[in-house]
Amino acid sequence: LIDGGEDSLRLDIQKLKEKRDLLDKEITQLISEGYSVDELEDHISQLHEYNDIKDIGQMLLGKLAMIRGVTTKELYPEFGLEMND
Repeated sequence: LIDGGEDSLRLDIQKLKEKRDLLDKEITQLISEGYSVDELEDHISQLHEYNDIKDIGQMLLGKLAMIRGVTTKELYPEFGLEMND
């Protein structure tokens, strides 16, 4: 490895460890609030499904916008969407 490469890897590893520790604390907090691991896993699964569906919707809006020669932003009102949707 190049000199800087090894330092960069060490920094990346340190950041990942810090992120892991933060996530562990968040999990502990959620469990203390009464959430079960099964509920959390189910919620995460539902969020993934929601995001997949949203991505497909965005893709379809993009294709429709191309066909119509407009921006996706211009299609939002037609479909009752807001910019933060």
